Amino acid sequence: MSTSDSSPPDGAAADGPVPDRRPLIVFAWVWVGAPLAYGLYELVQKATQLFTG
Repeated sequence: MSTSDSSPPDGAAADGPVPDRRPLIVFAWVWVGAPLAYGLYELVQKATQLFTG
């Protein structure tokens, strides 16, 4: 049983450039992070109003 085989694991592309997914990752973080930040901002505003009158 030898592990010197240099072939890629199953499912991996053997040749060709790997696509750059950074823009997609940034878009996904903005897609999730912007509503989350807005929700937290609204929460803080409502909590402030609740406890200060």
